[in-house]
Amino acid sequence: MKFRTFAALLSILALIPLISCGGGHSGESYVLISVNVKVPYWQSAGAGFSRATQELGVGYTFTGPDTYDPAAEPDELERAIQAKPAGILISVADASTVKGSIDKAIAAGIPVITIDSDAPTSKRLFFIGTNNYEAGVSGGKRLAQELKGKGTVVVFTMPTQPNLNERLRGYQDALAGSQIKLAHIVDIKGDPRVAFDTATQFIANDKKEHIDAFVCLEALSGKEVANVLNNNGIKGKTIVAMDTDPDTLNWIQRGVIAATISQKPYTMAYIGLKLLDELHHSGLKNLDSDWTHDSFAPVPAIVDTGSALVDKSNVDAFIAATKSMSGK
Repeated sequence: MKFRTFAALLSILALIPLISCGGGHSGESYVLISVNVKVPYWQSAGAGFSRATQELGVGYTFTGPDTYDPAAEPDELERAIQAKPAGILISVADASTVKGSIDKAIAAGIPVITIDSDAPTSKRLFFIGTNNYEAGVSGGKRLAQELKGKGTVVVFTMPTQPNLNERLRGYQDALAGSQIKLAHIVDIKGDPRVAFDTATQFIANDKKEHIDAFVCLEALSGKEVANVLNNNGIKGKTIVAMDTDPDTLNWIQRGVIAATISQKPYTMAYIGLKLLDELHHSGLKNLDSDWTHDSFAPVPAIVDTGSALVDKSNVDAFIAATKSMSGK
């Protein structure tokens, strides 16, 4: 009898942390806002966000436009603020359009963390994501290697996004002193057709201006340029892409894309949710502080989730690891 009583007591004690955890998260919900929920990159982030919410037992909303639409993001953020969530993760398409709403959320006591693309002049608590400058430097070094230090390059980007501008700056610094010229900076405005059509035009005018390489600072354009080169039987031109959606990896396997730079959107959202939850429960009295310049800040300024080059030497291993993680 004494043994049964003792065993029952141990069982109750073991449940207390679980009960406490469940109670502590009762009714909590978090929001992830992306710039394009349909692309594989953001679906991966959504999976990381979902996994973290399941582990914590909290509710969540993953929202954003179905196509690249910076003008829609402020409305999504305002709707999130009205719902009074326990915290918000947001990837910033245009920092100038969301700064006011981020500051409004902070003033309302809602922690906001930026992921993937930052709004550094806002009152967001900190940034989680790739060191985009270093990613650009890495891509620039690979481009210089491919072109042997000389050539004319077209760059595809979206200039409203701070992260893409940081990547471009990294490329520019990596190529400084070489004979490689970033001759054309093309704004694809979130539309892969712009990349396809523009690449087609450059190929058609190759005798007037010879293009040696295409640099893609975002995930959409690399596979489009690869399609153009493949459809026209063009050899000898270099593509350095961004991110690791299946089509991009397939073109690397086929030798059309030289390399791409992988990021960790799953990790950004997973860690982001865990840190938001920690902030919500920490009782941080004043969210509206300049934590970046505070030597004793309770939060970091930046969480670098890392990046890596994927090329023909490691693409198969990367795909195998991805399948192992996703079960697909």
